[in-house]
Amino acid sequence: MKNLDLTLYFITDSTYENQTETDFLETVKQACEGGVTLVQLREKNKDGLAYLELARKVKQITDGYNIPLIIDDRVDIAMAVDAAGVHLGKSDIPVSVARRLLGENKIIGATAKTVEQAKRAKSEGADYLGVGAIYPTTTKVVTIITEVSTLNAISEEINLPIVAIGGLNGTNMQVLYDSMANGVAVVSAIMKSETPSETAKSLKKQVEENFKNLSGRTSLKGAAVPERNGLSYGQSN
Repeated sequence: MKNLDLTLYFITDSTYENQTETDFLETVKQACEGGVTLVQLREKNKDGLAYLELARKVKQITDGYNIPLIIDDRVDIAMAVDAAGVHLGKSDIPVSVARRLLGENKIIGATAKTVEQAKRAKSEGADYLGVGAIYPTTTKVVTIITEVSTLNAISEEINLPIVAIGGLNGTNMQVLYDSMANGVAVVSAIMKSETPSETAKSLKKQVEENFKNLSGRTSLKGAAVPERNGLSYGQSN
């Protein structure tokens, strides 16, 4: 049994205009320095080889900070770079198939916008749920607004950690303070920041001080997070 910390879940976006790969990787590095607790590499438009090459570079960074790397959509990429796990949406392969391919020692997250979707994800072996979008987003991912009341209903029905996602930043996450969310996922708030490290520090402090249902390090049965240097991810040197 290992630990999964959903407090500040950073999802990347390499599609911003005038952003070079060097800029992108520097943002990831600074986000890790600022204390994000998970990093998800999300690439909707890259072909397999380009995705793989970028995943290797990002994992080199996250490994240096003992932060688990989650790969969006692509189980094959996750396996190729030995990532901590994958996150799957409703149009991706079923959670049950991913679990069979990845085994019990990898993390699998699933997007859920309804109680029924959440139940199905849990029954198929998901370790945590991404619920949202809480607000409209500026990313190129198509989103459907999910009410905080729906997030709470999912939490009441499903005994899985929940990370809230969708247009969240330091000025609007107050809506989640009294919710059942165990953490918050951010994209643009960090990716568009001129000081990603400081932004991550500020967001993490805001979540830690205000979320009533903060997960901290959530124990996952049968979903181990790889260890480095004798520490589980989420711990610090």
